[in-house]
Amino acid sequence: MSANKTQPTDADVDTYLAGVEPTRRREDAVTVLKLMKRITRFKPVMWGESMVGFGRYHYKYASGREGDYFLTGFAPRKAAMTIYIMPGFKQYAPQLERLGKHRHSSSCLYLTRLDGLDLKALEEIIRDSVKRMKEMYEWWPK
Repeated sequence: MSANKTQPTDADVDTYLAGVEPTRRREDAVTVLKLMKRITRFKPVMWGESMVGFGRYHYKYASGREGDYFLTGFAPRKAAMTIYIMPGFKQYAPQLERLGKHRHSSSCLYLTRLDGLDLKALEEIIRDSVKRMKEMYEWWPK
């Protein structure tokens, strides 16, 4: 079995975020960083070159593949801010309706800008998703 390509690194989160362009995306990334730090109470860690993760869990699939990943996180990508909601979105329809302009895939929430969004709805999604992940998986730091 091959290991996950995306692994935690020793890179400094603040240094990485200071280099994010454009300025609007950098400002949004700092806002999301503060929000996730407050919600999770975990230290942010760089995963790969461009993802900021909080907490860590261990998964194991029926196929035998296993690994570690962050409980929640974000990546300030060029096209949109990507927020990682690991348990998916089917249980968050009310919050997504309140959130404002967004799109999502199975576990990624894409936001072009934070202004005009209901950040309380975003907070509810992140908080509940971390709670669900902690209930489903072995996680750390505890």
